[in-house]
Amino acid sequence: MIWRKSSYSQGGTNECVEVAEGSADLIRIRDSKRPADPTLIITTHPAAWAAFLGSLRAGARD
Repeated sequence: MIWRKSSYSQGGTNECVEVAEGSADLIRIRDSKRPADPTLIITTHPAAWAAFLGSLRAGARD
């Protein structure tokens, strides 16, 4: 699996979100500082993705 740094991650810092597309309908997300920790897996279904992004924008990060 190939991981890439999010385009929103700050360059030159260790605070990065990495994303990997494992299949046509799943997106995997991880913290680059903790690659061995569990990975968040989200479906690419538009409603699920919109709900996930909405929760982040609302501050639900824990």
